[in-house]
Amino acid sequence: MQFRRFTPSLAGEFDRINREWITEMFELEPIDEAVISDPQTHIIDCGGYIWFACNDNDEVVGTCALHRKKNGVFELTKMGVSRQARGQKVGEALLMHVLAKAQVIAFDTLFLLTNARCETAIHLYEKAGFVHDDAIMQQYGGAYDRCDVAMRYRPQTSRTA
Repeated sequence: MQFRRFTPSLAGEFDRINREWITEMFELEPIDEAVISDPQTHIIDCGGYIWFACNDNDEVVGTCALHRKKNGVFELTKMGVSRQARGQKVGEALLMHVLAKAQVIAFDTLFLLTNARCETAIHLYEKAGFVHDDAIMQQYGGAYDRCDVAMRYRPQTSRTA
């Protein structure tokens, strides 16, 4: 598996993968539509990052973003794996890649918002070092109607899962 950083030519892949998984499980919310249809404006130009996972055939099969909320605060967001690549550990490899990159980015807080229906993803996040966090839910959870789980990255507790 190879990883690539965002380029404008990959914006369509970001939209495709995120639109696919979100509409399979939920309704697209206005914030989803804005971010996935224009990641340059809503993530990159705000100081964020997007990475893509590519398979051995150089096809984009996954994506994940770090959305800068304010200085030192990033949201891990829009992490998705294309339908045909699910079950192949793409999400795990992509998450580990993004967390490794996050270590060199100056951040005080790294968090994510999700839904309890995303059980497999939540387990992966817990294994990687994310912990459930009520303060994150109170501060950022209102961004999505579907959000009922908020987690903060705590790498010192991560490797015991």
